Amino acid sequence: MVLFTFKAHAQEPVADTVNRATEVKNEQPRASYYVEAGSYGTKRETDPPSYVRNLGISGLADGINWLDAGLDYRVRSEYRNNDIRRPDSFSDDYPFLLKGKFYIGIKNIIDPLRLVLEMQDSDRLNSKYPLDNRDVNKREMIQSFAELYFKKALGTDDLGNNRPFMIRYGRQAFEFLDRRLIGQNLWRNTTNNFLGFRAALGQDKNDWQIDLLALRPIVRVIDDRDYADNDRQFGAAIGHWRKWSEIITIQPYYMGLKQDRRIGYRMIHSPGIRLYGWVYNTGWNYDVSYTYQFGDDGDNRQDAFMATAEVGYKFKKQAWKPRVSLFFGYVTGDKNPDDKVTNRFERFYGFARPWSSDDYIIPENVVTPKLKVEFEPVKGVKADMGYSFYWLASVTDRFNNLLAGENNRDKTGQSGTFLGHGFDSRIQFKPVKFIDLNMGYMHFTTGEFVQNRQNVANGDHANASNFAYLEITLNALDIFINPKK
Repeated sequence: MVLFTFKAHAQEPVADTVNRATEVKNEQPRASYYVEAGSYGTKRETDPPSYVRNLGISGLADGINWLDAGLDYRVRSEYRNNDIRRPDSFSDDYPFLLKGKFYIGIKNIIDPLRLVLEMQDSDRLNSKYPLDNRDVNKREMIQSFAELYFKKALGTDDLGNNRPFMIRYGRQAFEFLDRRLIGQNLWRNTTNNFLGFRAALGQDKNDWQIDLLALRPIVRVIDDRDYADNDRQFGAAIGHWRKWSEIITIQPYYMGLKQDRRIGYRMIHSPGIRLYGWVYNTGWNYDVSYTYQFGDDGDNRQDAFMATAEVGYKFKKQAWKPRVSLFFGYVTGDKNPDDKVTNRFERFYGFARPWSSDDYIIPENVVTPKLKVEFEPVKGVKADMGYSFYWLASVTDRFNNLLAGENNRDKTGQSGTFLGHGFDSRIQFKPVKFIDLNMGYMHFTTGEFVQNRQNVANGDHANASNFAYLEITLNALDIFINPKK
């Protein structure tokens, strides 16, 4: 069985930054129906990626508007104290994470045919723990596809924007919706990618758009060639209605995962909807979503859901441009391990960092309220901070990222429900035009469930953990771009 997906791909700046809403100015006619959600941590990576430059438009090579290229290198130094993901209760680790990317894309000159190649090299140094494919994936091709792009295949919308049709096949990496179900995982040192088909009817500028996917996930191998997982098929259908985007954007979707019987049969169906927007010029914005799951999980029946909601207010007239938001997320866990029903939510291939900045929490068996504040104390310097609380949605299901996956579940429900609470902070700025600097700190106070499971595993527990990092990203092509040109 082959599944298909519908989705829209944003044409906006880099993901995982302090989000800015697309403000509609009444005195000027609208050029696009697209409005950015503005919710925290949900802005998708662009297509092509944000580090890529068009050689002609950027002035790097006049007249070569048909060539996109990018060369990007990121170094992140981390300090991990009492990392609850590790098997120890007490630990200190000082890893260095290295990630380099190279991209080349050809368009326009041989249209409708377009070609893309993207390579990535990911490594981890100076850590006392074994290497894993979250951090290490050496010299790998993450994108290599051919695309047919028809600019005016479906006419134009009421604003005069072309409504194109696109279909591509090959190895691909992308992000959809709010990135919680399908994301590249830009924070992580390795990238989610797939092999298969992707098609789109329309573009972000249009009043409506539909994207289709039929894919096999790529299995990341640390120091050998990656390969497509022939035992799993993933698909989705994501629609976008932007006719009323000054108030609301509506994104209905379906995602499905089929797993072959030889590795344990699963057929998970996931219909859902996302609604987001800005309330005229009041400064208020919102972003809500609901995903339900049903189907078969081996001999069990799948019955799970995820619900998220964020409401924020941006003080537009204040010099620091502060935005305050309140988020609530509820993701089900398995209620009874013996009742032939699986309530544990299948997270697919999402981006987990919006759930917790220290990578402890994923969208599975969790209840969390969060308070976030975003501001710009100096022009070009973006900062945010927040406070979060976490509980298990089901006391008898696991906390996935605890203790390296061992002793992370109490089927009796006697270990408690509270996972912990924590403070997070981050600052981002460009010291020079071709370097991005990102630094942050998180403090997590462990709750009764974490402490009790650490006691079971190790005979003792840590009361708190700390995570600090300094990340430097170099865009090599930006060195040669003259901003005045």
